[in-house]
Amino acid sequence: MNGPSLALRQRSLGDPATEFPLFPPLTRGCPKTSTDEIAYPLEITYDYARVDRRLFEQEPGTDIARWAPLLPPLEAPSLGEGGTPLVEFDGIYGAPRSAAHRRSQNCVYVKDESRNPTWSHKDRLNRVAVSAAVASGAPGVVVASSGNHGASAAAYAARAGLPAIVLTSADSPPAVQAFVRAYGARVLSVPAEKRWPLLREVVDRLGYHPVSNQTVTHTGHPFGPEGYKTIAYELFLQLGRVPAAVFTPTGYAELLYGVWKGFVELRLLGLAGTVPRMFSCETAAGGPHARALATGTPAAVVEVGSSDAYGIAGPVGGHRGVVAVRDSGGAALLVTDEELRSAQRDLARQGLWQELSGAAGLAGYRQARLDFDGPVVCVATSSGFKDVGVGAERFAVLEHPTLEDLAPDA
Repeated sequence: MNGPSLALRQRSLGDPATEFPLFPPLTRGCPKTSTDEIAYPLEITYDYARVDRRLFEQEPGTDIARWAPLLPPLEAPSLGEGGTPLVEFDGIYGAPRSAAHRRSQNCVYVKDESRNPTWSHKDRLNRVAVSAAVASGAPGVVVASSGNHGASAAAYAARAGLPAIVLTSADSPPAVQAFVRAYGARVLSVPAEKRWPLLREVVDRLGYHPVSNQTVTHTGHPFGPEGYKTIAYELFLQLGRVPAAVFTPTGYAELLYGVWKGFVELRLLGLAGTVPRMFSCETAAGGPHARALATGTPAAVVEVGSSDAYGIAGPVGGHRGVVAVRDSGGAALLVTDEELRSAQRDLARQGLWQELSGAAGLAGYRQARLDFDGPVVCVATSSGFKDVGVGAERFAVLEHPTLEDLAPDA
């Protein structure tokens, strides 16, 4: 039933009539429709007429190869990515859920992507992107990343037997840098603005396959968002329907676009009649996608202020996020660090410890204050251990503990 990949070719988001062969992956955006100011990403097209609809009768378990016909060729081994839990979020802590409330289907759910092999959503992308490196015969993989993406790329490269170079920001948390180095990658901590020229040099001179952006506005790897489509497939099966809305933490919007595309494909295949409204949730310190949507431009670059949500605090946006929000009837939301911390605390109170950036979906949902006719999903992207300052705090040791020390105000 699963069978081989039905991927056909690459198609420009700048002009869907502009197409290219499936290989080699065009990692510097569309060469025909891009300009000096705007780089257009590419997406992958498939032979949808040959897709067996029984593909969506299976359980949404681990290893995204279960969706192989609707993914580019998967040449890199799995680490067990995907199949993450969908957890109902109780906004009133400890309050019992009535049977009537559960039947209403207007619940809020958290899709917990911290349960992936390297504890973030990036594993779905890197299973696909590192597969492209293997299929292309590249001698290695190179990535510029402050955290999750670098660790994930290093892990999947190691699993595939490829060397990896990770160019990480000099101010990324020490725990995250140790995490990246654990997979045996060559890790260089450099000033943020130095990462991109060095990455391009590694690609041009060493022939390494890039799984990071190389263009003026974000294009990234054309295969990458295809891995994120599998979140939509899983949500469809876990909920038994299409959600009314999906709120996603948004940096470069590959996640946002991938989830949206997955639902578009379900509609195209006749399995669903609608797609959810998609909401990008960016840090208020930047927000290039909010800027692009507000100004009616294909993509935007902004200055970024101070934010502890470093995973989504980027200046460069891309056209993918604009397409997903615009075409789904969603909205671009800007959340403050205070709103993120509140969402992070409340998720933890229900057993879900998320990185500050990973709580942006819930923070955005709360800020929007919208009513939806159906379930809402907030994607939570990464484990809280990757946050700035985690592990640095020292806690008091009680030499003579008593029960009184357990009082709530102790």
